[in-house]
Amino acid sequence: MRFHVLTLFPEMVLQGLHTSILGRACEQGLIAIEAVNIRDYTKNKHKKVDDYPYGGGAGMLMQAQPVYDAYKAVEEKIAGLNKEKEGENELATANKISKPRVIYLTPQGSVFSQHMAEELAKEEDLIFLCGHYEGIDERVLEEIVTDYVSIGDYVLTGGELPAMVMIDAISRLVPEVLNNDVSAEFESFHEDLLEYPQYSRPEEWQGKKVPQVLLSGHHANIEKWRREQSIKRTKERRPDLYEKWKEKNK
Repeated sequence: MRFHVLTLFPEMVLQGLHTSILGRACEQGLIAIEAVNIRDYTKNKHKKVDDYPYGGGAGMLMQAQPVYDAYKAVEEKIAGLNKEKEGENELATANKISKPRVIYLTPQGSVFSQHMAEELAKEEDLIFLCGHYEGIDERVLEEIVTDYVSIGDYVLTGGELPAMVMIDAISRLVPEVLNNDVSAEFESFHEDLLEYPQYSRPEEWQGKKVPQVLLSGHHANIEKWRREQSIKRTKERRPDLYEKWKEKNK
């Protein structure tokens, strides 16, 4: 799976994502992450990518031209990679290639969720567009964006951190990225339930003991306990998810 991030701060993205599990996944060729500097595509001799918004208002706005040209460069690159992979003639490949999904990180978008991560993990290429200042000229958003996504109801200084959050969540669902693929399936938000509490050695720490059922070796009882704990924890900590789960399991 390939992630393409359109940004004004490529170092921030690459330094944050080329470490730990995702760094190993990149080294193994399971995923690929590139950060494309929008500033490289401006036609302004001073490398300027922003200007004042029409109608007045505070702050500056990212201009359409450099964003669009950066996107087109990535789109062409994706088309070339797909053509190379398919090994077909140019016309046949062009007919098969569809427009890549472009995710614009914005507080105005749909809130990111585990279900959305699962859907996006099915894509071969994803483009993330990171805004700055007061946002991006609406005309280029209309032209290239397919998905408007938010990671929460708050405002950040740019789209890089949300993009990194999404890439991390999506990458975990790519086969073989996690050492134990079962981990990606049975964890928080599986079936709209939070993950059950977990324990490791020693059996007793500061007077707190590991629940006896986990030491029993009785797998059916352990699974029953974990299920009960997931339901209980979801009800206490995320009543909104609990109500959603209860509705589905009437």
